[in-house]
Amino acid sequence: MDSRQVARSALSAEGLRGIRRGLEKESLRAAPDALLATTPHPVAMGSALTHLHITTDFCESQVEFVTGAYTQPEDCLQELADVHRFSLGAMGDELLWVSSMPCCLPKDDAIPLGQYGSSNVGRAKTVYRSGLGYRYGRRMQTISGIHYNWSMPDVSSDAYFGLIRNFRRHAFVLLYLFGASPAVCSSFVAGRAHQLQPLGEGSMYLPYATSLRMGRLGYQSDAQASLAVSYNSLEGYGHSLHAAMTQPYPAYEAIGVQGPDGDYRQLATSLLQIENEFYGTIRPKRVTFSGERPLHALRERGVEYVEVRLMDLDPFEPVGIRSSTMRFLDVFLLHSLCTPSPDDSPGEISALARNQQTVAERGRQPGLTLERNGEAVVLVDWGRELLVQMQPFAQALDAAHGNALYTAALGDAARGLDHPDTLPSARVLQAIEQDHGGSFVAFVMAQSQAARAALLAQPLAPERSAQFAQESAKSWDEQRAIEAADTVSFGVYLSEFLAPHRLLPARRAHPG
Repeated sequence: MDSRQVARSALSAEGLRGIRRGLEKESLRAAPDALLATTPHPVAMGSALTHLHITTDFCESQVEFVTGAYTQPEDCLQELADVHRFSLGAMGDELLWVSSMPCCLPKDDAIPLGQYGSSNVGRAKTVYRSGLGYRYGRRMQTISGIHYNWSMPDVSSDAYFGLIRNFRRHAFVLLYLFGASPAVCSSFVAGRAHQLQPLGEGSMYLPYATSLRMGRLGYQSDAQASLAVSYNSLEGYGHSLHAAMTQPYPAYEAIGVQGPDGDYRQLATSLLQIENEFYGTIRPKRVTFSGERPLHALRERGVEYVEVRLMDLDPFEPVGIRSSTMRFLDVFLLHSLCTPSPDDSPGEISALARNQQTVAERGRQPGLTLERNGEAVVLVDWGRELLVQMQPFAQALDAAHGNALYTAALGDAARGLDHPDTLPSARVLQAIEQDHGGSFVAFVMAQSQAARAALLAQPLAPERSAQFAQESAKSWDEQRAIEAADTVSFGVYLSEFLAPHRLLPARRAHPG
């Protein structure tokens, strides 16, 4: 199906009303003194291994809130706010840090890895995080974001990959408009080479940065830079990841799977331990069965939805994102799906990486140019072209839903392009300098306290609170059941789980 056929199918009112979106929001738990909370994941919040809505990401102090998939942004945000309210009630005097860039961090090895109990699957989760620490350092892993999961009815894997290619080409617009991490606490870069400038005591920044999280200080890796994953087909994408998860990588072989004391350091010595280690701005996804590898699920049953991974937490919003941002993402993704999407190439993949780094670190610089088809183009001019192309998609969404909210979201984006001082990244720097004496930490503490107060000012209804409490208790029962059901040693479990054939579709897993 070509892009015109995809567009005709997708732009039906029924198809547009069938768009579903969900959120996965990460946030550090911070102590009242702005230090990273090193307390265990609160028991009242449930098991991080099995709870449907509340887990942890890299470290024990980094909560992750997961919503269901909804046809209306407001329903998604309501559930996310409810999860926040319940969790804040279980956290005592700790705060949810509202910035993507972390609070004051201890030394690297003092950042606690996520803990998931004594089962084999729980231990594997912790060992995976140990591996991330050895490979990239633990500080980098404390960066937080908000992921946007998006799907439409009757979209093929090929069409989703076309969406992904266009998304990657035009992702600079999202970094420019919604990046909100232009500054960091100096503890984040202590002992590291960097190009940041001092902002105030204990704070560093770049004057035109939009999202340091998505630049060289964030989720970047020299090792993964060698992994030029193509998004031209599910087969090619799967082949790239398969090789990265099955071929030894010398630097990681030097670390070893186990240390001299026998403790596990990482899951494997391959370039990627598992699929989740691959850092991309967007991922093709498929819901997995219990114990199933994500790549196997994709190869076996195709793409079910995409996961947008480049969105910073908005420190001016209590839950980190607003409905108009979600609606702009809907328009952006629909445009990416329904417009022609030529195959990518190694040269284009390299150019896109350079564009990402440029916008992350200098996005608001007047006259900034990016690379497009081997030529320099002014970022703002390219952005305006794209917004004009998106107008029919916003209008179609408005018509399907009987409102004008999508066109309004597009209008907000246009104003942001023309007035960079109104963008979140600029507003963060303005607030830090004007209201908090140049202190990144003081700004985020104030915003975190304001977010907590705003959320708790509207307490959960008693029945909703009881529902969350029941879910938490159930999650602990489920964790204990998993632990009781283990029948093999961790070493045997790991070798079986990581067996290369488990990455293949069934028709190829057992040839002949």
